[in-house]
Amino acid sequence: MVIRKEKKGDVDVYYVDKNMSDDAMSKLKGTFVKKSQISLIINSDADVYTNDNKLLLKFRKNKLPLNQVDKFYDNVIHYARNNYTSNRGYASGTRKTSNVKTNAKVASNVIGYMDRFSSSQNLSMKKQNRTVKLNVRECRFNMLYPDKYKELIPLIQSIDKYYKKLTPSKFEKQYRKAKQTHFKIANTSFTTITTNVNFRTTMHQDNGDDAEGFGNLTVIERGKYKGAETCLPQYGIGVNVRSGDVLFMDVHEWHGNLPMVSESKDATRLSIVCYLRHNVWKKTKGITRNEMIKHNENVKQILS
Repeated sequence: MVIRKEKKGDVDVYYVDKNMSDDAMSKLKGTFVKKSQISLIINSDADVYTNDNKLLLKFRKNKLPLNQVDKFYDNVIHYARNNYTSNRGYASGTRKTSNVKTNAKVASNVIGYMDRFSSSQNLSMKKQNRTVKLNVRECRFNMLYPDKYKELIPLIQSIDKYYKKLTPSKFEKQYRKAKQTHFKIANTSFTTITTNVNFRTTMHQDNGDDAEGFGNLTVIERGKYKGAETCLPQYGIGVNVRSGDVLFMDVHEWHGNLPMVSESKDATRLSIVCYLRHNVWKKTKGITRNEMIKHNENVKQILS
């Protein structure tokens, strides 16, 4: 709930308190956010803090270059909407995560680098009696489509620029780690990108990212739709992120989406999340560029 609102230039500054206890939120894990749980939807530039001055989020409208937004969309959308995973666990509404074969399939994909191999990739290596030194891999998209992958990077670098501008202390801690590894998105503080297409997440807390950093969300929209706001239900707030906007938020707080209501047949909401995977950094810091190239080539040969 909002307990105070101020104005700092053109930015609305909110101070909020919890509507629900931590225990109550834990019991809602894996359930969808309800409109009745959200009392404020933010549609303009805003900073949000807890009542004890902890930063929850910073939101800025229309900051990302349209040409970069369009280029990202055009190069990734076919892959992003046609490859599905059942490994999003609670975020997809699955209450038990032990068996991905029974989990809900969603159009969610990772790009960049991952800190583990998939079960099918491990099986392939086992059948070939092959092993690799590092349990880290290039993601399938950049392995198969290196030219398309390069076209994504300018937008990610722009997101990184606003990360540095809006939350500099969080950025610096993460960037120091990113500089220690070559397994990253070029000239950014990120190792990995997640794309989601029309994916309504349930209440969850992110894990696997850099605990010292800060999360982010960008959206590219096509067609017409309402809703799909990104919410922090424990505080009763949501943010209407649209094309060109950037949202930086504490992704270790409970968050999820309100329903997306399509108003045209081609309604598409491509969400983009960039982060530094802690174990990618941990497993690869100090590895030389030549060692990285050799490892990537070896993995590609095994998995091709």
